[in-house]
Amino acid sequence: MNYKKSQLLVIIGLCFIMAGLLLAAYNLYDAARASASVSQVIENIDTGQELKENEIPDYILNPQMAMPEQEIDGHKYIGTLEVPACSLTLPVISKWSYPDLKIAPCRYKGSAYLDNMIIAAHNYPSHFGNLKNLQPMDAIVFTDIDGNSFRYQVVEKEVLKSTAIEEMEAGEWDLTLFTCTIGGADRITIRCEKTE
Repeated sequence: MNYKKSQLLVIIGLCFIMAGLLLAAYNLYDAARASASVSQVIENIDTGQELKENEIPDYILNPQMAMPEQEIDGHKYIGTLEVPACSLTLPVISKWSYPDLKIAPCRYKGSAYLDNMIIAAHNYPSHFGNLKNLQPMDAIVFTDIDGNSFRYQVVEKEVLKSTAIEEMEAGEWDLTLFTCTIGGADRITIRCEKTE
């Protein structure tokens, strides 16, 4: 009887190990797929329109305007985000959804024009996986589809509970970036202020 119990426990243990290995393999595949998707979009996104001399950008005349979008492969993008300290240049999808987060960072809320934009991304290494390494004064640049660049610097790094939605949206931050920690219980949150 004890022999049968120990065999059953060994089989159950092996099943758990196999499930863990399959989950790890799927996560690696998902991260690689996301990295390839970002690279393809970056090649196709157009943020290069130039203003004519003495031309005032539309967003200054009307900060309440919707951010312009460019559609690529059925997804609408509002621009690119550069995080030099993490060696990242990423496209940003206009509106967030769980399926879209698997493709690229998404605007969670707000606008660069109103100085209250919040961007979310998965913690894939090719997305926001290295946000935890950012330090105060690190530079970040968001460039919209019209070619307007908004320069920020990191001011504060917080760890918030995954349920702390009000705290995520609170404050007078010009830009907030966030991603989940491994396991998803908390959110690494980077608060930024405009530098110009």
